[in-house]
Amino acid sequence: MTPPPPDSRLAGNLGLTDRIFAGPRSRRLLATVEAGLERVDASLQRELHVTDALADSASRYLYEAGGKRVRPMLALLTAQLGDGVIDGVVDVATALELTHLGSLYHDDVMDVADRRRGVPSAHAVWGNNVAILTGDLLFSRASQIMARHGDRAIRLQADTFERLVLGQMHETVGPGVDDDPVDYSLQVLSDKTGSLIAAAAQAGVIFSNAPSAYEEPLRVFGEKAGVAFQLLDDVIDLSSDPDETGKVPGTDLRAGVPTMPYLLLGRRTDAASVGLRARIDDGVADIAAGEDAAVLDADLAQLRDHDATDETLRLAHQWSREAVAALDPLPDGPVREALTRFAQAVADRSS
Repeated sequence: MTPPPPDSRLAGNLGLTDRIFAGPRSRRLLATVEAGLERVDASLQRELHVTDALADSASRYLYEAGGKRVRPMLALLTAQLGDGVIDGVVDVATALELTHLGSLYHDDVMDVADRRRGVPSAHAVWGNNVAILTGDLLFSRASQIMARHGDRAIRLQADTFERLVLGQMHETVGPGVDDDPVDYSLQVLSDKTGSLIAAAAQAGVIFSNAPSAYEEPLRVFGEKAGVAFQLLDDVIDLSSDPDETGKVPGTDLRAGVPTMPYLLLGRRTDAASVGLRARIDDGVADIAAGEDAAVLDADLAQLRDHDATDETLRLAHQWSREAVAALDPLPDGPVREALTRFAQAVADRSS
């Protein structure tokens, strides 16, 4: 299987070509980022070769299924604030993408997901044990790459990986009796998604020798943009158009994963909202007991049209605006413009 070229990935990724790299200055920037992505893809192909046949096939499986390459793109973009796409930036962008790929293998096992990137999930092909070990192998390879670039790279990788694990652990365990479910979920999103996007945005600055004053603003930017991305994913999960989402509406909720519309529904005290929440809970329990997943069709359609879903969209836009505000210390120019459009696009993928 041959992965698509980087330019087609960008074109399909949140409308990046038209929405983020707009205008003459940004078009020149896009050409630079695309050239950098070609280098990252070549690096990924090298790093994903393993001498063992099974490990080689399993390691390359999700990479060859496609993907948006959001994290490498951000690292290459922020590197333009320094010396540009130099070797260290390409290496670290590669390592962060490998870390992301490894997390997908583990997530699919824990979520019992049937498909990923339009193909059967790795554990559906090779079983849980091989999928878990493949994720471990990718994490190991990412750490090896980071180790080539000294203590700063190792700390960035270790700190990010710790947050990924904590986020997954907290999502698995769920909130305690004294935790607010919405705030708890937002922290999980910050750890599971925001931390890795933040690391990518920081990495472009750190390893291109850009001014260190940009590092913290870009960490905040990446984390908030990552949360906005996931919040909108929760809205898209309820979409009535499987052709748009690539999956059955409400896939996450049917699997018992509490998404933000469901959590915000739980804050409502009116009878209709309380009743809808109870029916969703009953439907999830029925599906877990073996009932057809279609038992939730009508209730999830109601949730899609409920104000709790609109509130989730408003929350995504709020986190997007906060991500843009974090960019204030950056100089005016095409990089800041592109980052601003990125934060706006992740919270609005409808146009």
